Amino acid sequence: MTETLRDPCPSKTKNDLEWDRLLEALAHRCASAMGRSLAKALPFASTRSDVRRALDEAREATELLSNGEPLPVSELAEVDDAMGRVSAAGVLAPLEIRDIGRALEAARVLRRFLGARRSRVPALYEACATDPTLDTLADELAGAFDPDGTLSDKASPRLRELRGEYHAARQRMLSRLEELMTRYEAILQDRFVTEREGRYVVPVRSDAHERFPGIVHATSASGATLFVEPRAVIPMGNRLKVLEAEVQREEIAIYTQLSNRIGEMMASVIGAVHALARADVRAAIARLAQDLHLTFPDVTDEARLELHGARHPLLLLDSIVERGPVRFESVVPSDLSIAARHAMVVSGPNAGGKTVALKTMGLSALMVRAGMPVPCAEGSKVGIFEIVLSDVGDDQSLTKSLSTFSAHVSNLARILDDTHQGALVLLDELAGGTDPREGEALAAGMLDSLTARGGAVVVTTHYEGLKALALADDRFVNASMGFDLGTMSPTFRLAQGVPGSSSALAVARRFGLPITVIERAEKFLTREDVQFESVVRKLNDERAALELARAAATRRENEAAEQKHALDVELRNARDREQRHLSKEAEALLAAVRRAREELREVQARIRSKKLDAASAKEAERMLDRVASRFAMGGELEPLTKTAARAGAAGEDTVAVVDASTLKKGMRVWVPRVRAEAEILDLLPDATVRVQAGAMKLVLDAGEIRQLGTRRDEADGKRKPTTARPGEAPRKAEGAAPGDPAGLEAPLQTNDNTCDLRGLRTDDALSLAVTFLDRSINESRRVCFLVHGHGTGALKDAIRRELKASPYVRYFRAGRPGEGGDGVTIAWLT
Repeated sequence: MTETLRDPCPSKTKNDLEWDRLLEALAHRCASAMGRSLAKALPFASTRSDVRRALDEAREATELLSNGEPLPVSELAEVDDAMGRVSAAGVLAPLEIRDIGRALEAARVLRRFLGARRSRVPALYEACATDPTLDTLADELAGAFDPDGTLSDKASPRLRELRGEYHAARQRMLSRLEELMTRYEAILQDRFVTEREGRYVVPVRSDAHERFPGIVHATSASGATLFVEPRAVIPMGNRLKVLEAEVQREEIAIYTQLSNRIGEMMASVIGAVHALARADVRAAIARLAQDLHLTFPDVTDEARLELHGARHPLLLLDSIVERGPVRFESVVPSDLSIAARHAMVVSGPNAGGKTVALKTMGLSALMVRAGMPVPCAEGSKVGIFEIVLSDVGDDQSLTKSLSTFSAHVSNLARILDDTHQGALVLLDELAGGTDPREGEALAAGMLDSLTARGGAVVVTTHYEGLKALALADDRFVNASMGFDLGTMSPTFRLAQGVPGSSSALAVARRFGLPITVIERAEKFLTREDVQFESVVRKLNDERAALELARAAATRRENEAAEQKHALDVELRNARDREQRHLSKEAEALLAAVRRAREELREVQARIRSKKLDAASAKEAERMLDRVASRFAMGGELEPLTKTAARAGAAGEDTVAVVDASTLKKGMRVWVPRVRAEAEILDLLPDATVRVQAGAMKLVLDAGEIRQLGTRRDEADGKRKPTTARPGEAPRKAEGAAPGDPAGLEAPLQTNDNTCDLRGLRTDDALSLAVTFLDRSINESRRVCFLVHGHGTGALKDAIRRELKASPYVRYFRAGRPGEGGDGVTIAWLT
C-alpha cells in the first residue's frame, strides 16, 4: 500500500519561508493563464513515487530546454469556467468555444511533440498524454471560426445562405438610401447613413423634415438635426430585421451544437486542459532552473538534507531583479546538512546569515516535494520530508493579547505536537525574548524533545548553553556564521563543527556605538565569557586558515587538471593533423599505384603476346623495377621468388609483440597494418610511436607493432613458403589466415574501396556487394573492404559464400586487429 504524505507546508511555514514569493516567480515564467493559475497554487506530491515522478518531468523539461527544444506551450485563455457551464448543460459564448478549440489544438501539438521524443521524455509523455480522438473536435471548433474570432460562414450551409440574403438585402437598401439622399440633398444636414434604434436613418434638417416623408427615430443634442428613416425603405428595413433574427437563431443553434459536442467529450477535454497546464508549469520550472542554475539532487526516502553550495532561491531572484542576469557571487553559498533525530545549532553574529541558512534548508525541502530542482551544487541529497515546521520572526498578537514570547511558546507547542519521524523543524532564536537562563533551559529541553520524536531540527541561537550541547551529545552539531574582525563585518559563510561568536560588541562598534560604551560593556563580561569567546575565535581562525589552505590546494589541482586537459587537446589535434596528412599521402600513393598498374598490364600484355628473348626480358625486368619503385614500401621489386619467400616469412614469423619499454628511435619493426617494415622516428606520450614505412609516416599504438622475425627458411634450409607456387593463382580461403598469400598488395583502406553493408537485409546486402565488385573491377581496384559487422553472423556468412563463388575474387579473408576484425572481409580481385 502506497503511503500518503501530508501537506508539508502549514500556513505558518508558508509565511515564514515566503513560499508564495517563489510560486509567483514560477507563475511569471508560465506562458498561459491556466499554467499561471496552477503555478500559484502548485500542489505538493502526495506520495514518494509522485515526488520522483514530478522531478523526472521537470528534469526532462529542463533537458529539452538545454537542448534548444523547449516544450511547445503558448498563451492560452483560462477555460475552467466555460467547462463548468458546459458540464451544467449550458451554452457557451463564441469566444469561449474558440478558446477551448485553441486549447485542444495546443494539446494536439504537445502530444505530437512528446510522441516524437517519447524515448527521451517518458515521464512527460505519460503525464501529458491526451485523447487523440479530440483532434476531430479540435478541427470542428477551429473550422467554425474565422481568424478574428467571429463565427465563420462555413459553420453551416444555412448560416451561409442567411448571411448571403442579409448582405444582399442590406446592399439594396443602402443603394435606395443613396438615391433618396441625392433627391433630398437640399434639406439634409449631411450626406451619410447611420443607425438609430436598430433602423437605418439619414440626417434631416429639423426645419425641413416635413418635406421628407419618414419616421423620426432620434434627434441631435442641439435639436438641429432629426434622424429619419425614409418611408420608402421601411419595408426593406423590416426585411433586414427578420433576416438578422434568423441569422442570430442559426448562430445560437451552432453554438448549442458545438457546446454539446464539447460536453460529450468533457472528460477528455478536461484531461487535455490539465495536461497543458501541467506542461506549462514544467516548462516554467525549466526556465526557473535555467535562470537560477538550479540542480536536481539525489532524492532519498530518509529525512535528511545534504546540500553542497546551497543558496537561498529568493535572494537569487532578488539578485536578478536588481542586477539583471543573476550574479552568484552576491549570494554566498553554504554547505548544509541535517538528519532525523539530530539538531544543528547555528550561532554567529546578528545579520550574519543564520536565518538565511535556516530558510534555505526549508525551501529546499519544500521545492523537492513540489517537484522542483533546488539551488545547490551537483551531488547534493534531499530527503522527502513529510512536513516542514517553522517558527521564524515576531508573531506578537495584540488581538489575542499575546506577547512576542507568548506567541513563540504557543507556536512551539504546536510544533512539538506535529513533530515525528520525517519532520524538518526550523527554529529561529529558540526561546528568545525572556530571561536568558530560563530561555536557555527551555531551548535545551525543546531540542531534546524534538530530536527524541524523530525530527531533523535546525535552530539559530546566541545561547552558550546550546552551543555546548554538542560537546556532550552526538545528536547535536554546531555550525557558525563567520565574522571578519578585520573588516568588522560578517562573511555569510557557514562552517559546521564549530560554534560561532555572537560578536555583539564588534557589531555595535561597526554600527557606530560610542567606544566608551563598548569599553564599559567589556568590563561587565565575566571571565568565563571572555575565555569562551577567545576559544571560539581561535577555532574560527584555525578553520579559516584550513579553508584557505584547502582552497589553495583545490586551485592548484584545478590548474593541473586544466594543463593536462590542454595537453590532451594538443595531442589529439596533433594526431588529427597527422592523420589528415597521412590521408593525403595515401591518396597520392593510391593514384601512383593505379598508374603503375596500367604500366604493369602493358608489360603483362607484351609477355603474353610473344616469346621474349633475353634482351627483351631484361628490358621488361627493368620496366617492372621502375614501376615497383614508384609504389613499393622500400625500393625496387625483388625477383618474384624472393618476394614470395619474404612475404611468407613475414606472415608467419614476424608475429612477436614488441615490449613497449624496449622501443627506441631508429629501431626497425614490422607493421601488420600496412604489411611492411618501418623505422621508429619518435616515441610519443600514451605509449604511441611515429614510424616511417616507405613513403608513409604513421602514428601507431605500441601494441600495433611487431618484432622483425628470423626467417626460418634461411635458418634450417628446409622450410618452404606456404604461399602459392610461381604461376599458380592463390587459393581462396574463409576466415582469418596467419599470413596473406604471396604477390598480394598491402590492403590499404580508402572510401573508394570500402562498401558498408551494415543495417541491410541479406538479399539487399548481397546485391549491393555484387554491384560494388563489378564497379571495382571496372575501375581496376585490386583490394576491396566489405564492412558487414558482427550481428548474428548470417550476413557475414552470406557475403563470404558469395565471395567464394565469385569469379572476380582471387583471395579473401577476415580483417585482422586494426583492420576491423571479423566484422570486415577483405577481398583481392583478379
